[in-house]
Amino acid sequence: MLRILYVEDDATAREYIEKGLKERGYEVEVAHDAAEGLERALAGPFDLLVLDVMLPDGDGFSILEAVRERSIDTPAIFLTARGEVADRIRGLNLGADDYLVKPFAFAELLARIQAVARRTLAEPDSGQLAVADLVLDLRRHAVERGGRPIELTPKEFSLLEYLLRNQGQAVSRAMITEKVWGHGFDTYSNLIDVHINHLRKKLDQDFDAKLIHTVKGVGYVLEERLASEASS
Repeated sequence: MLRILYVEDDATAREYIEKGLKERGYEVEVAHDAAEGLERALAGPFDLLVLDVMLPDGDGFSILEAVRERSIDTPAIFLTARGEVADRIRGLNLGADDYLVKPFAFAELLARIQAVARRTLAEPDSGQLAVADLVLDLRRHAVERGGRPIELTPKEFSLLEYLLRNQGQAVSRAMITEKVWGHGFDTYSNLIDVHINHLRKKLDQDFDAKLIHTVKGVGYVLEERLASEASS
């Protein structure tokens, strides 16, 4: 059973969403403001955080930021009336898995939750994904290459995980958008390219064998190639 923390100050919305989720078999805890939400999120554990952005004593952004600073990688979805691109980008950069703008259909929220749950639960028994001398440990939320620890942001980690799960296969920007950023994200935003470039600098810059490559007209592929073989 998926255990969800739902942080929302509007009583009507909170009761409606909580009731609907419980009727569909989810275990739901609710918090009424940012302070209570952060306290519960840190106490955990939860399988998913569903966070309103605008709260009377703070905002959902600050909750997720504090959670990620403590290396807690619980998946998170923002529910908010703030639909500006800058707000979406901020939320996703903080490590959110999805960003849903109010008003929304309850069926859409369920679909977003189910998509996040599928990504979260589809982990190999070993808890590790690897290519060449790169190892991503899902349980420790850690990455090493050549035995050297590499620090990644939550979204960089998610992007690398997706590339590793599809290593050797070209993945398009649309595929990355759907699986890493979630439905509703602007496919034409340069945020994907920015994250790919950050990964390249952290993973490939100091190594002869390059792992992340551009497939012109398609997207990207993760596979081991010598520098002389790399396309980009």
